[in-house]
Amino acid sequence: MLKLCRFSKHPLWLFSIVFMTACDSGHKVTHATLDKRASPEQLSAMNQTTKAANDYYFGFDLRSSPQEDARQYLPFLEYLKKSTGYNFKLRFTPKDGKIVDDLGRGVVQFAAIGATSYVQAAIQYKVIPLVRGVNSQGKAEYRSMMIVRKNSPIHNLRDIRGKRFAFGSVTSTQGHLIPRIILSQQGIKLSDFSRYEYTGSHQKCADAVISGRFDVCGLQDTMAKNLANKQPVRILHASAYFPSSGIAANKDVAREVVDKVRQALLNFRPKGRDAKGLYHWDKTEMANGFVAATDNDYSALRKWLYKLGFIDSTQDLPKGDL
Repeated sequence: MLKLCRFSKHPLWLFSIVFMTACDSGHKVTHATLDKRASPEQLSAMNQTTKAANDYYFGFDLRSSPQEDARQYLPFLEYLKKSTGYNFKLRFTPKDGKIVDDLGRGVVQFAAIGATSYVQAAIQYKVIPLVRGVNSQGKAEYRSMMIVRKNSPIHNLRDIRGKRFAFGSVTSTQGHLIPRIILSQQGIKLSDFSRYEYTGSHQKCADAVISGRFDVCGLQDTMAKNLANKQPVRILHASAYFPSSGIAANKDVAREVVDKVRQALLNFRPKGRDAKGLYHWDKTEMANGFVAATDNDYSALRKWLYKLGFIDSTQDLPKGDL
């Protein structure tokens, strides 16, 4: 299922991302190697496969690009395999799919998801929180940052009315929810912008500002800081801290499996014993490993999701303007 080899002059992992949809007799899958974009033929060529008893699918919220995110996760899944004895297969959620539904419906049994996705999945599907990521500063929490070009005339939040605002994914905590919290606190609605757009990922959001297509972008703090050091952008505003992204499990996964995976995650030492073979793990929101997570960790964000109308009594997913 997974193809591993040396890539370029770095110990990167070249492998097949698994695309699949649920069906009564198993899953349909196709593969796309990371060294090139998947062709239409690859995406349409579905092959039947079944899930072995010891196999577990692992999904993720898109952060950068499918290729870059997958390169980071595959060595990590190798760690989980060695630590638990279970086989983990990486699954990329198709463009028209949602990681919330994949995890909740058991298309994947485990997933690295943002806080917004977790809250939605917990409400809709009763998923199980396992751990939260610990960032490079040793915090199990993160911020969202708004960036502008260095030569931008925008110098404070009062200046962004009438401008073009870019978000990441509509389900992203740092790329959408927290920026919306900031805007709400400032009394700014989406209709106050001349234009706004959901770009689909943090990287695409940043690119929208770097290229000059948009004036402001809200994205994850780690990427914002890195870009401010390397690209012609500067940080306009930093939010308060909120619970970080983490890893959750489908509610139907056996308790002994959940417990074993949780313990392996808590034992993970990406800057020490388990660093070998990892790819740019320091750029993730889990640079220092994990701490145990509980549903109560996300109570404040859950209140904001309700307040902003992202979820309601019918358990709808994020809505548009408020």
